[in-house]
Parts: sequence; C-alpha cells; structure tokens
Amino acid sequence: QLNMAKKKEAFLKEFKEGPLQFKPTYKFDLYSEVYDTSEKKRKPAWTDRILWKVKNLSEVASKEGKFPEEENLISVTLNNYLSHMSYGISDHKPVTGTFKLEMKPLVSDPLVVLNPEGEWSAEHDVLIRYSAVPEFPSSAWDWIGLFQVTFRHVKDYVTYAWVEDDEISSNRDSKQVYMSASEIPRTGGEFLLCYFSNNLQSIVGISEPFQV
Repeated sequence: QLNMAKKKEAFLKEFKEGPLQFKPTYKFDLYSEVYDTSEKKRKPAWTDRILWKVKNLSEVASKEGKFPEEENLISVTLNNYLSHMSYGISDHKPVTGTFKLEMKPLVSDPLVVLNPEGEWSAEHDVLIRYSAVPEFPSSAWDWIGLFQVTFRHVKDYVTYAWVEDDEISSNRDSKQVYMSASEIPRTGGEFLLCYFSNNLQSIVGISEPFQV
C-alpha cells in the first residue's frame, strides 16, 4: 500500500526507505511471535516503517530566489533497518533504523581565532589572545575552555574563562583574557583552547595543540 502511494503522491516520492529484510511486524498475538490467531486472522503486514528525506539548500533557495553553489550540506546513509521481535506488549513489533549523517561546514573559516600566549604552567596565571570576525554575534556568556586534545564533548573542559569577566585587555584587532594558575593541570600534557558561543550554542574556534 505504501509503495503504491509513493507512485501517486508527489510528496511521498521524495522519501527514501531501506530494504525490508525483516518479517512483517503486524499483527501478532500479544506476548508472542505468532501472527493473529483471532477470528479476524488479519494478514501479516509491514505496517511500521521508517522513511527519511534530506532537505537540501536548493529547496530553500528556490523559495527565497537564491541559487547556492552547494546543494547538499547533509548526506544520510542507512546503516541498519530492522524489527525487534522480542517485544510482545503490543500487536506490533517495533522497528528501528540507524543512520550515519555527514554534515559539511557552513563556514570554511573559523569565527574566532585564539592562541595561548607565552609558556603555560601551573606556576602562574596564563593568558589567551583571541580575535573574532566583525559579524560574529558575541555574548557576555561566551567562554573559552581548556581541553585535552582527546576531548569528545563541549562539557569535557578542564577549566574555562569568561570572555567578558576575565578580560584584561582589548583593542580593535584582538582581546586578551586570563586563566588562574590554580586551574591549570599540574600534570601537564597536550591541550587545546576552544571558544564556545552562547548565541550559537557551539564551539566556533579551536586553537592549535600546545603543551602545558
């Protein structure tokens, strides 16, 4: 029924689905893997389905009268598409899909460039210098975090400095903030500085690795 509808309905034609390599997921007797044994004896059916669609920039641009060079910023690959027969509290069996998403960056240059200044150690306060592009929407809640090079999440910071509260100098080209020596790891190692934007809720600048 879905495949027939995809041939007739224009909006459904744009959606993709993985191959159905599992048994029909409806209709089962409760708490079993036995298809309907009631008087109705409904035919098994692939009722539970996962379809997906990637909206590319050309769709958005056509509405705005723009024609970007890059059409697809996101590519989607279906890794697996399967049913889970062990669940029995419903006359349906649940279906899941696992996807791989690859996203191209919206900007090629960082919004913020930042660097550690001088030698970094736990023996003295340390300095960070950074500069942002003119159109960058900065906020008093922005912060710069010190991360190990192996960090995996924005919350993995060792310590951080508020860009406004911990600022010690500023000019047209750059600003300077400090981190307290008491927050610098005495064990040392290889680290990165990352600038987190509160407005964009994202890391928008990463320094080159450096030693503490």
